[in-house]
Amino acid sequence: MRRRDVLAVLAASGAGSGLRAQASDEVAVYAAGSLRSALGEIGRRFEAAPGGARVRFVFGASGLLKDRLLAGERADVFASANMTHPQALFAAGRARAPQRFARNRLCVLARPEVAITTVDLAERLLDPTLRVGTSTPKADPSGDYAFEMFRRIEVRGAAFAGAYQRLADKALQLTGGPASPPPPAGRSVYGALLESRQADVFVTYCSNAHEAAREVEGLKVVELPGDIDVAADYGVSLLDGASPAAQAFTAFLLGDEAQGLLARQGFAPR
Repeated sequence: MRRRDVLAVLAASGAGSGLRAQASDEVAVYAAGSLRSALGEIGRRFEAAPGGARVRFVFGASGLLKDRLLAGERADVFASANMTHPQALFAAGRARAPQRFARNRLCVLARPEVAITTVDLAERLLDPTLRVGTSTPKADPSGDYAFEMFRRIEVRGAAFAGAYQRLADKALQLTGGPASPPPPAGRSVYGALLESRQADVFVTYCSNAHEAAREVEGLKVVELPGDIDVAADYGVSLLDGASPAAQAFTAFLLGDEAQGLLARQGFAPR
């Protein structure tokens, strides 16, 4: 969506002669932590667009945010790192049906001294001496995607029998859980965790991995082999009672300008 079209969306949504008042409304967006950098820029551009409104972001693990919204917290927009959590809000009558707005993939972020490549990635993850960090399944889709990768490793064949349980047992669930420490201000949590040697490798989104590698010298981003690659679909929903300004923000997120920004941050087109 081009900036001048924000006014058109507001008008079409029924703001009418109250457009100026509606445009000044704050839009509360609950969003996956992996979107922090991209949505920060998208929010600033939306605010600067004609008819744009102030956007307030609450970032966190999508599953935990979903639980907070189901418990009654108020927001206008929910941007999740999967389709399942916004679908749960829709099923509960709390939100409109979700739309996919971005896609991501898993990568492995590794410390400089760790010898690991795409070719031997599955075998190296199973090395009992290698400390593998993940996010927390169920609370954070990144953890769910990582454990799905573990399942795909097991079905590779007899040589990987029992791989899922071995990997699930050894996985260090360092982020995204109810008791996980907050990410360091202004830093990639994944870069900080590897830099402080709390893990040797971390299974996370490719967008997160590349951001951490730009921040911490020497960290490596390793692509997954095609047979164990896991795609992540990101879904957005408007919550019940969302204002016309929130509808305009969601349309902006799905439009060309925001989609281009997401692509530059390492996300794939919707």
